[in-house]
Amino acid sequence: MDTTVEVRALAKRYGRTTVLDRVDLDLGPGVTGLLGPNGAGKTTLLRCLATTLAPDDGGIRALGLDPARREQRTALRRRLGYLPQDPGFYPHFTVFELADYVAILKELTDRAERHREVRRVLAEVDLADRARTRVRKLSGGMKQRLALAQALLADPDLLILDEPTVGLDPEQRMRFRALVSRLGESRTVLLSTHQTEDVAALCERVVVMNGGRVVFEGTPGELAGVAAGQVWISDAPPSGSALFWRTADGRYRTLGENPPGGTPAVPAIEDGYLLLLGAPAEAAA
Repeated sequence: MDTTVEVRALAKRYGRTTVLDRVDLDLGPGVTGLLGPNGAGKTTLLRCLATTLAPDDGGIRALGLDPARREQRTALRRRLGYLPQDPGFYPHFTVFELADYVAILKELTDRAERHREVRRVLAEVDLADRARTRVRKLSGGMKQRLALAQALLADPDLLILDEPTVGLDPEQRMRFRALVSRLGESRTVLLSTHQTEDVAALCERVVVMNGGRVVFEGTPGELAGVAAGQVWISDAPPSGSALFWRTADGRYRTLGENPPGGTPAVPAIEDGYLLLLGAPAEAAA
């Protein structure tokens, strides 16, 4: 794998709480999914990669640049796009005005060229017909698409997306997947999500974090393989296991020990993810 981002022994603490615990990670071209329970450190890692948060220890090298050095950090910011988990908006701006303002911050100084770029990214996220709409009048899904449009300005080489499909309806999520899969053909995309189906649909590689550490790094198929021989379908619910649920056909899917009358099932990414996390996954389930 050609490496475009290197993370070495990255650490971040808030008081006595360690949020990132000496994280090592390599990223290359294509789409990488980042999974993990709430509090795993995913957003903190993304903020460090996006240069909005400085780590306490360790280092990052992205696109050949070191964000710990001021000049190189500025150069890196010109080449990355970032969609934060909670993007801020100016509600009285129109959609076009807000995207144009962000484009100015990204140093797109030629007015005609900048406006062409703004129209391009709004079209990419299906907001061209909302260009004159005030941000305060947008639905949650439209605001999320506007945040994605801002991340796409200036055609970044590194794209960092934190929960980008929140608020999107099924059709919008399909369009998002098509867009991101196309973007991943020519750049590095890191996508943090709780949706394992997005990882299955989009990502060549997947990283799982828990407790501030990387606990898995591999392909989606390898993550599903963590649950090989531990996924069962039965007519009755198991006893003594919290990792089971009733499926749409009225049967039960169990992870772990074979329940009475259970038959083997093909493991999915979600199965491997839940078994990998163990007790925290049981609480989440």
